[in-house]
Amino acid sequence: MSETENSESAEAGDQAMTRFDDIYDRPDPRAFFRALGSFEYQTPHHAQRIFRRMLATRTGNGNGDGTREPVTVLDICCSYGINAALLNHDVTLADLYDRYGSAHIAALDTAELIEADRAYYAARRRPDAVRVVGLDVAANAVSYARAVGLLDEGFAENLESAPPSSALLEAARPTRLITVTGGASFLSPRSFRPFLAEAREPAWVAAFVLRTGSYQAIADGLSAHGLVTEKAAPQTFPQRRFTSEREQRYAVEAVTAAAEDPRGKESAGYFHTALHLSRPPRDAAAFPLTGLLSAQD
Repeated sequence: MSETENSESAEAGDQAMTRFDDIYDRPDPRAFFRALGSFEYQTPHHAQRIFRRMLATRTGNGNGDGTREPVTVLDICCSYGINAALLNHDVTLADLYDRYGSAHIAALDTAELIEADRAYYAARRRPDAVRVVGLDVAANAVSYARAVGLLDEGFAENLESAPPSSALLEAARPTRLITVTGGASFLSPRSFRPFLAEAREPAWVAAFVLRTGSYQAIADGLSAHGLVTEKAAPQTFPQRRFTSEREQRYAVEAVTAAAEDPRGKESAGYFHTALHLSRPPRDAAAFPLTGLLSAQD
């Protein structure tokens, strides 16, 4: 599938799926958690442990003086920094739903919430926290994630329509893991090429992709940089409940058209994602995908 075909497919799916555009770029994440929580959105929950396991295989580069620099993660479509919150703090997605849905938090204005969240996350920071660079088109969401300390650096840029800034490229240069838990259907190889071309050494790319779309164009683009893509199968991960019968019909038809089986998954009322992991062949051989999915924490 070409980049143009991938974009057209994404647009068709976007028209069939319920749009939540009004929650993605608010000054804070309360509306996001209220709206998506009501449909049991859960992809970051599934990603939390898997990303931590992947990072356990990645080490920082030496600085030449015997010290090690922190491992860097680039989170594409980072939104309000949810992946960074789950990766670097002793919190769960359920904790965040409870927090942002509470009456106490609802009573705060955004400035007060930012102060409260800064303290909340600082008190729960893990000793093995990694450096996270966030990228999203939603400037308010990125600003919030920076303000509360979830992102070390954040950039509101759209690499599908313009090249990355020099500041973004410099911030992302030491990246060892690129993560995507939402929005993959609206991305093409354009959003990945600059980072892979500028990386100090090959990064892994881990993406949770809705089964209603294809990841092939991106996988083909990554292969040009020496990365081989594996798809975790037959395991899938529930994304959220459908908002309507129309959504479900679309999902079942799209998954069936992709030669996948919707039984017990989309037919049971949930969008499902598949994990795609791209990395150098030597890393794939050293750290089998099955082990990363089944390892005990």
